[in-house]
Amino acid sequence: MTDALELDALWEDFHRVVNMTSAELAAWLRVRDADENAEPLPEDAGSPTGQHVLAILQKRRTDLTEDDLRVMRKVVDTVTAQADVENEPETEESAEDTRRRHRLMTLGHDPLKA
Repeated sequence: MTDALELDALWEDFHRVVNMTSAELAAWLRVRDADENAEPLPEDAGSPTGQHVLAILQKRRTDLTEDDLRVMRKVVDTVTAQADVENEPETEESAEDTRRRHRLMTLGHDPLKA
C-alpha cells in the first residue's frame, strides 16, 4: 500500500511527465491504431498501457487503484529514462526520433511540448 506522501509524489511526477491532455492522448491513440482496412472503436484504440494512462487522467487521486499506481510508476520510470537519454529538446526529427516520440506519446508524453 502507498502512503499519502508517496501518493502525492507519484501523482505530481505522473502529471509532470504526462504532458498530453486526455483529449490529445485519446486522439493520438485513435490515429496510432487506424489503418487502411479497419479502425478500432475509439474506446478500444491504442495499447493497453495507453488506454490505462487515459483512464488514469480521467480519475481523481482518491479513486486510484493499486493497478493504476503500478502503471503510473511504469510511465514515470519509462518517460524519465527516455528523457535522460535525450536531455535536449527535439527539433529536427530523424526516423528514430520520430519512433521514440511516437512510443512516448502512446504513454501521454510528447517530447516536443514545452
